Amino acid sequence: MPFFRLLLTFAIIVCASACEREAARTDRMDESSAFVPDGDGDGSVWVVDAPNGGRLYLCGTIHILREKDYPLAPGYEAAYMYSNKLVLELPPGAASGAELTSRMSQLGMYSADTSLQAHVSKETWQAVKKWTEKHGLDMSSMNRYRPWFVALLMTNVEYANLGAKPDMGVDSHFEQRAKQDGKPMEGLETVEFQIQLFASLTDQQQRELLEQTLGEVSGVAQEYEKLIQAWRHGNLETLQDMLYREAEKYPDLLNLFLVARNLAWMGHLEPMLKNGEKVMVLVGTGHFTSDTGLIELFRQRGYRVRHYREVTDF
Repeated sequence: MPFFRLLLTFAIIVCASACEREAARTDRMDESSAFVPDGDGDGSVWVVDAPNGGRLYLCGTIHILREKDYPLAPGYEAAYMYSNKLVLELPPGAASGAELTSRMSQLGMYSADTSLQAHVSKETWQAVKKWTEKHGLDMSSMNRYRPWFVALLMTNVEYANLGAKPDMGVDSHFEQRAKQDGKPMEGLETVEFQIQLFASLTDQQQRELLEQTLGEVSGVAQEYEKLIQAWRHGNLETLQDMLYREAEKYPDLLNLFLVARNLAWMGHLEPMLKNGEKVMVLVGTGHFTSDTGLIELFRQRGYRVRHYREVTDF
């Protein structure tokens, strides 16, 4: 899976236009069936401890999951039970609100005097037409979108065809539960910030994103299954290999999507530790990998970091 498209998987942004093709899910999963009782995978949960008793439960998420990817590993339940609040990438409700739909439409469309066809190669345009016709979408509407938006829409549709949906994601699951329980929640970023991650891409980066997405759609199912297995077992080596396989080709994007955000998040999360808080942090598992990931950043600052399987003092 190329660097670009794996970033889409880890990003919380979902293409609102594509999501409209999916019926709203009303049969929320029963709480009692949400967690693995006998260790079917260790999960991607790490515990960060401060000397003063502050604790962060770093819970790696996949933002789009299938119903069959549940139940979750038990570390997620422990993190939820023993935390006093949740921290998400976006403020609660933001990922499904009208603000997201409106802003993405505003930034993801060209003005009336230009089009997608005018900004991509003939080969790319023909590939977009072929994919659009295959999925029964309107080509005239597709032609109004910028390449980054088309790539997001295509990715969303391909994952939706696998049964993967944003409202089945780990963060969505716990956001709904915390809302019901009255547990405090807050976000690390804004909707505007996350959309700008894509909208700020150069024309060349957008073309590369679309071209790679078109070239890899046939392998979505296999790569997604590999991603899920690595996440379910807390296998950061596999996740890092998938994420960084082609990252050296795009150092500016690596910094934009991962490194800079991790450092910014440390500025929010470390004070919680120092204040003695106990917090469940739900962010994309890709943010845990490499020496610039959250796990290593906390270790470098002297905090004790363990996988949940090594913790006996929940």
